[in-house]
Amino acid sequence: MKEQNGKKGFTLWFTGLSGAGKSTIADALAPILRDRGLKVERLDGDIVRKSLTKDLGFSMEDRKLNIERVTFVAKLLTRNGVAVLASFISPSIEVRNESRNEIGNFIEVFVKASLDACIERDVKGLYKKALAGEIKDFTGIHDTAPYEQPPTPELVLDTEKLSVEECIEKIIAKLEELQYL
Repeated sequence: MKEQNGKKGFTLWFTGLSGAGKSTIADALAPILRDRGLKVERLDGDIVRKSLTKDLGFSMEDRKLNIERVTFVAKLLTRNGVAVLASFISPSIEVRNESRNEIGNFIEVFVKASLDACIERDVKGLYKKALAGEIKDFTGIHDTAPYEQPPTPELVLDTEKLSVEECIEKIIAKLEELQYL
């Protein structure tokens, strides 16, 4: 792995239900890491679905392919000394483990929030549509699209109990512990 300013590249993989706070935390963390001299790239579900994976739908097969493509990009960036902040529901333990094995310097961050809290925060109106039957196979709502919580993530950020700032403090402490900072 290449290093930048004496630091190795890594991927922080934020996983959790829609509305848990993955992108909010990653977006707030990015400038802090840049201020520490790291090259930072954000990979976000909403962003890659408009470009890299715009040809994919939301079937289980397409969701897996979506994560495979993102994993490939994260691996390239990570091995070239970049701090990658990847925010994806990525509901399958198996698929996240495949990403971990492929990328290497992978830190799984479970952004935890109850389904009720996510529904309450639903800024995009997705839960409302899913509950009304307008969106099928919505993760966390339909039995056909379960979310599998990580059994042993490096970090758990309970966004019902922690502020964004407290979440970032925990991430920074973990990155320091792992000697990425």
